[in-house]
Parts: sequence; structure tokens; C-alpha cells
Amino acid sequence: MTLSVTATATAMAQLVRSGQLSAVELVEWHLARIDRLNPALNAFIAVDHDGARRAARAADEALAAGAPAGPLHGVPVSIKSSISVAGMPFETGSRSRAGVRGGEDAPLVARLRAAGAIVLGVTNVAEALMAWETVNPLYGRTNSPWALDRTPGGSSGGEAAAIAAGLSAGGIGSDGGGSIRVPAHFSGICGLKPTPGRVPATGHFPTCGGPFALTGVVGPMARTIEDLDLLFRVVSGPDAGDPNGHPVPLDPFATVEQLRRPDTRLVVGVFEDDGIVPVDAETRAAVRQAARWLEDAGLRVEPVRPDWLEDARTLWWAIFGRASRLLLTPGVRGHEDEVHPNLVEFLEWTERDPRLTAEALLDVELARDALRARMMSLMARVPILLCPVAPMPAFRHGERRWTIEGRTVHYLDAWRYCAWFNLLQNPGVSVPVAMSPGGLPIGVQVVARPWDEAGALAVAAAIEQARGPWTPPPPPYGA
Repeated sequence: MTLSVTATATAMAQLVRSGQLSAVELVEWHLARIDRLNPALNAFIAVDHDGARRAARAADEALAAGAPAGPLHGVPVSIKSSISVAGMPFETGSRSRAGVRGGEDAPLVARLRAAGAIVLGVTNVAEALMAWETVNPLYGRTNSPWALDRTPGGSSGGEAAAIAAGLSAGGIGSDGGGSIRVPAHFSGICGLKPTPGRVPATGHFPTCGGPFALTGVVGPMARTIEDLDLLFRVVSGPDAGDPNGHPVPLDPFATVEQLRRPDTRLVVGVFEDDGIVPVDAETRAAVRQAARWLEDAGLRVEPVRPDWLEDARTLWWAIFGRASRLLLTPGVRGHEDEVHPNLVEFLEWTERDPRLTAEALLDVELARDALRARMMSLMARVPILLCPVAPMPAFRHGERRWTIEGRTVHYLDAWRYCAWFNLLQNPGVSVPVAMSPGGLPIGVQVVARPWDEAGALAVAAAIEQARGPWTPPPPPYGA
């Protein structure tokens, strides 16, 4: 049968289980797309052709023998190269790690394989994951399938580009300050930043430990919310290697009808900007449109702009920026010719602030807990927030500032819309809503209380249902 880039992972699994499509056919279709389209996109840095074909044959043989099929049986997936996949590059885009290979599968990769998924390969990242665009000195730059002169975002940009172009049915990224949600928004797909510990970060590099365990997570990326939920449920659950891992029950996926029941009618708080960094007209319109769709679906929608947003951004930067400086500086200073200029620039930004001390980090953690209490108080009344993912659609490679509503928005300020929720540990979903006049996708962000990924996914699904079918990139990447 003929496949399309609009085919979902859920539908692919159903076709394989029913015998209408073999896992071998499905994998060969994806490998052919990778061979044809990846040279221009540079989304994958390594593809395991032989391993994927062996796994596909084994999947078909298991079905023929009557073995039970997992929820992702035969479905080809991809993994961000900052996550360990046995035998695959595990370099995080850094020359200092050149040649490092995964010694074993990270727990989430093992869970995907146990569910029947077939790992095609690993995808490109920003060097050391410290950029919202994807480029590094080992593998170069990843381009957006929507426009090759644009970035698919970072640091999970290779993953986003691969999924948007149909090189993979879905996959896994990581997010310490928007690195799942921004690439999803830029690339017209869906991405979930879960609560820390919901999906084990064991096997990720850099390690999600110490202060970075507060903000860094791994999570799924896919073309639809249904697929995002499927991947999420396969990989979620505590792991002994994750300091945040707790056996918190995972709620079932709620329908729109359940969300709008009179006795439990959900309240969604909406804000179009934070009052400090403006968003462009198209992004503002996308948030308004999503809010109208939720109202039309029967949910209560009201304007809410938390008054702790700038404080949250400042505290997040202390961890993501100032703490990262302590780890990165020894490997970069004196070796500037070996790293990408983006990483050198990032360190220069961190050096504008005082060096982070143990006492200052303690203050940050105490202030974070106080802010989190304020956030939880607000979300007891308004359990879902709707806001932008970023101030604008995908930017051109190398851009560092933009003029929005007559004001200059600098690179580091643009990503605050995601960073707040890393600090406060809220799950957040990016879901595509509209297209810019220039033909670029625009997503919105749905944020829930910690551990309520099911709520965020349900509201995002209501938006997606109102929006209609997923829009692929233009040919050849969407054909």
C-alpha cells in the first residue's frame, strides 16, 4: 500500500498488526526517505540501516508466529543523539566527545524497543545542547523542511526536522529551556516537555542531575497529539537512575466531553505575551484562535497573566546559564577553535553575570520553591495555561535579534516563554495551530500542573481537533 508523510505512528502500528503492511515495508519506506531527503536537511547524523532491517524482519516473524504485538510494533522512530542508543553516536555535537558511542540503550530507548518500535538512528543537536538552533562542529547545521534557510530549532532540531519531513514516525528529544517545544513549534509538529521524572532521563548527556535535575527532561515528539500520547505512555514511568523518578500514577487521556462536563468544567487561563517581550501579530493571532476553539469546545477561558514570570526567567537563567558556565568553561576556554562559535557566544553571555556560588545556588532553589508555591496556588483555580511557545516562527540561520511590534527582541530573551515552565517543572505541550504569511508553522503552548501531562495533552488534542488535519511541509519534504 502507498504511505504518506501524513500517516501517523498510531495508524502505522495498526496497519502492521492487521497485516495490511509489513514492518519491513514500513522501515524500507522510511529508509528511502532518509536516503533521499536527509542530505539537504541533515536531520540524522547516523542511520542504522542494517539494524533497522533486522528488527523489521524480526517484528514480522514474531507476528507470523502469533506473538503479541506491542503498541508500537514495527513503527520506525528516531532518538536525539544526546540520549544513549547502544552502538550509535552519543557525542552531543562536541569534538571533545567525538567517537563516543552509546554503551547500552537508555531506559526509555529500551522501553520503545520493548513496545515494538524500531530505532532508525540518532539525530543532530546543538553543541552541548546550548542553543535554540541546531548546529555543531561535528555534523554541521540542520535545516528546516519548511524552508532550508530557516532553523528547525534547537537543541532537538534534528529530531523535529526528521519527524516533520516523514523521515521518522516520532521520537524523543530533551528540554532544559524549550529544546523540545521550540523545535516542535518551528517545525509544525507536537512536542511534550513532561514533569521531571515522568520519563526517565537516565542515559542522557549531559546528566540531568544536581541543579539540572530541576529543569532538564526528556520527552516525546510526533506529528499528532495522539502519537505524542502513545509515545509518552510507552516511555513514562520511574527509573532508579533518575533522581526525580517517582511512581506517580498516570491519568487516562480525557476527551473534550469530559473536559467540559458541568461538574468539572475545565478553566483555561490565556495570556498572549508576558508584558516584557512582545510576540508578533501572527503568534498573537494563533493564541487567540486556540482560545476561541477551546471556548467553542465548551471549556471556560479567561485572561490570566501570572505576575511571577520575570522572576522565573531570572532563576531559570541562574541554573541553565550560570550553572552551565561552571561545567562548560574548562572545556571551552583555550579550545575556542574546536567548538562552534554559538557555544563560545553562549559562554560570553553567561559571563555577564556574577559567577554562581554554592550560596547563590541555594538562594535560587529556595526562591524557586517559593515561586512554585505561587504557581500552584494560581493553578488550583486555573489548572491549564495557554500561551505562546516563542515570540515568532522559525528564524533564519544565525539570526540573533528581531524587531517585533517596534521593539528589539534579543536572542536570549526570546525563549522565556518556555523557560518559565522548566524552572517550575510544569508539563507543557507545543501543538501547531496556524501558518504565517511566509508559510511557516506557528504553535501554541498548553501548560498543566506538575504530573498532569494527561490534562495538557487533552487540551492540546481539543485544539488539534478544531484545527483539522496536520499540515505537512511543502514538497519534497511533505510529499
